[in-house]
Amino acid sequence: MARYKKSEAQDWAWENLKGQWSTLMTPFTEDDELDEEGLRENIKHIKKLGTRGGGCSWGMGEFWNLTREERLRIYDVVSDESKGNWLIAANVTHNSVKEMLLLADYAEMVGFDLLITSPPSIGAKTEEQVTDYVELLANKTSLAIMFYNTPQFGLVMSPQGLQRICQIPNVVGVKEASFNQTLSLETHQLIGKEAIISTPDEWIFFKEEELGFHQQVMFANTSDWRFDTPDANYYVQFIEKATKGDIDRNFYNRHLKNIKAINDKWWSYQVQKFGGLLPASMCKYWGTLMGLKHGPVRSPLREMTSEEKAELKSDLQNIRLETMATGR
Repeated sequence: MARYKKSEAQDWAWENLKGQWSTLMTPFTEDDELDEEGLRENIKHIKKLGTRGGGCSWGMGEFWNLTREERLRIYDVVSDESKGNWLIAANVTHNSVKEMLLLADYAEMVGFDLLITSPPSIGAKTEEQVTDYVELLANKTSLAIMFYNTPQFGLVMSPQGLQRICQIPNVVGVKEASFNQTLSLETHQLIGKEAIISTPDEWIFFKEEELGFHQQVMFANTSDWRFDTPDANYYVQFIEKATKGDIDRNFYNRHLKNIKAINDKWWSYQVQKFGGLLPASMCKYWGTLMGLKHGPVRSPLREMTSEEKAELKSDLQNIRLETMATGR
């Protein structure tokens, strides 16, 4: 639960948004109902990996395909499972401003620490409209807000546009997930000392020393629960060190390089296959192989084929066998 005043949101964020944050999928049962027990078990597992916090009903969480009641129930479950010792963020993006504000009020009421929002996918086609939309939210909530910059909603903000958004009181930073490395780097360099900028992929850390910026939080991705287990949490270890300024290339190459190559192969393939959509079905299946409970995606998303699942499973098994053989 947030323990700061609205005027203290930026200071709170600098102090608390650190290390590895996870992205939660929304688990469904085979008869297309919200799997509350599965969500609870997943959160318990992800907390054991050493993550600092997690976000729910995000793009990977299929928020756009949830009813209002489902989104609110997810907030209830995530808040309950956080136990006050795991920071939590709620995505409140909605095409309806009234619905966005309702979601924000509820998240604040049940104890979320901060909010995240993106451009509405229908009504905002200019940066000025997006800024107005975020300002409406900021005016109505006391919580800190992270803005999510992504092509998933049809408009990618420029670094200058992101700078204007971050000048809104209690907007504390940006999850810069445009998948445009130049844009990410320019955003870090332009406003990284004014607001928290987080590019959700570890390549960003290898550019820090060269370009003179620092990313203090991985906010947020699915790599922790896809790459790690509680007794071998190498991804979380790497991110924890990197967000403190210790970029351990040898550790990364030894423990993460090969599994990241598998990730990049499948991520790129799935994104291309589905015309730019985030690969939710791939992440859900990968998570299932790691012991999480995810269930199917909802239409119009498509499941991986049986052949694709078999190949991904084989890729991951080969990495594990290689690791065992080399003692890494």
